[in-house]
Amino acid sequence: MEKTQKPHLLIRALFLLTAFLCLGWADSWEELKTAAGTVTSVRAGFTQEKHMKILARPLVSKGILLFQGPDSLRWEYKDPVQSILLLHNGKTRRFVQKNGNLIEDAAANLQSMQVVVQEITQWLNGRFDDNPAFAARLEPGRKIVMMPREEAFARLIQRIEIFLSDRPAVIKSVMIFENEDSFTKLDFKDVILNQKLDDALFRKVK
Repeated sequence: MEKTQKPHLLIRALFLLTAFLCLGWADSWEELKTAAGTVTSVRAGFTQEKHMKILARPLVSKGILLFQGPDSLRWEYKDPVQSILLLHNGKTRRFVQKNGNLIEDAAANLQSMQVVVQEITQWLNGRFDDNPAFAARLEPGRKIVMMPREEAFARLIQRIEIFLSDRPAVIKSVMIFENEDSFTKLDFKDVILNQKLDDALFRKVK
């Protein structure tokens, strides 16, 4: 994969992840589309665990995500280090903490977990199974498995597993497998749907 393509691919997965947070459990793609069509906004807390063979313990981060339809997203890490990814009106911005301040990182090298991002507008409109980057299938046990179609993408993410909640329009967790020795787990809590969110949250870091 060319270096210039990597940030674009990496951003795509965070959209994908947030979209599935809004889908909830159903028996078919059509039922998932119906559930997705009821969601206008999402607020949730998350815990992220990064597991690698070389680590004695997983790296743990915590934060919040905010989504406002049709295409605004705020993915904010609060602990242990603050950073914020904003997506609004088709523009992506990332801010990282330096010397106690949040500074825009114009040359951000996003990580594989954040590939789970750019398709959120399609999937929140119910078109999640039209994504050409992934082959999606529903499995027993309220589970969705996403497999990358392209070899270059598969070198970044081998597969994504989404575990759906029994609460409509909410999921419990997501597993992102980068390779045989590395995976990221995200658990969601305190999910609030269809709450009115200030537009400034998606344009400013404070």
